[in-house]
Amino acid sequence: MTEEPPVTQQLPQVPSTEPELSGVRNFRDVGGLPTEDGGRVRYGKLFRSGHLAHATDEDAAFLTALGLHTVFDFRNSADQRLEGPDVALPGVRNVNIPLSDPADGAEFWRMVRDGNLDQLRSILADGRAADRMAESYHAMIKDRTAEHSRVLHALAEDSVPALMHCAAGKDRAGLSIAVTLLAIGVTREAIEADYLKSNDPHRRYKVRRSDESAAGMSPEVMDLLAPLFDARAAYLNRAFDTIEEVWGSTDRYLSDGLNLTPGTRRLLRERLVEHAG
Repeated sequence: MTEEPPVTQQLPQVPSTEPELSGVRNFRDVGGLPTEDGGRVRYGKLFRSGHLAHATDEDAAFLTALGLHTVFDFRNSADQRLEGPDVALPGVRNVNIPLSDPADGAEFWRMVRDGNLDQLRSILADGRAADRMAESYHAMIKDRTAEHSRVLHALAEDSVPALMHCAAGKDRAGLSIAVTLLAIGVTREAIEADYLKSNDPHRRYKVRRSDESAAGMSPEVMDLLAPLFDARAAYLNRAFDTIEEVWGSTDRYLSDGLNLTPGTRRLLRERLVEHAG
């Protein structure tokens, strides 16, 4: 008598519709990402994107139809002056939690926007641009625990479905999404794969340069700027390394750094994770 193979329950494959929004870059639903315990992130509960300031009427209609409870905007006041406020979505709560100081790096970004080739070489060449990006991820993990804690507690309480964005939807929003996914047990491999999607050509932030000279957007300038506008695994890994360096483990980071109780983490998983059966 042959033994029947065990029946394994699988989660239904629900495709995530991902529209090409005209005025919003880097939009996506993070639903479907696998968790360590065999579940997956629920579709239609957690979204990420670049800023919503230039959303068209059609974009706004699509975003409204998602049934969002809260939009978390991680831009600072300088970003908002440059790009404008988010479009208003009816019935949606907008929460601004700046993850960078308006004065922090203002001179640096002014040189990125306005600087000539020699200036750009001096601040970006020989790995300095990539080093700066990695250091910013270290700082956001180490110094922005109160902000990330606020986001996670809001998600546990009532703020789902939620959309998180910054300017490009790559760094501040990308790291906030990563922290959220860590809190609900998503695998690091899946977190990294989602993060790296920001490199897809149709998602990338449009580089702003005010230099109209022939060298303003030359290949050398674009190479110098690339590390600032790339999503690189090294940046995200610097964030993960910071968690280990400062707290010793992800669990300690979540409990001691972000003040998440077991009950709050359970609520987060109930809202954002589904299992078969």
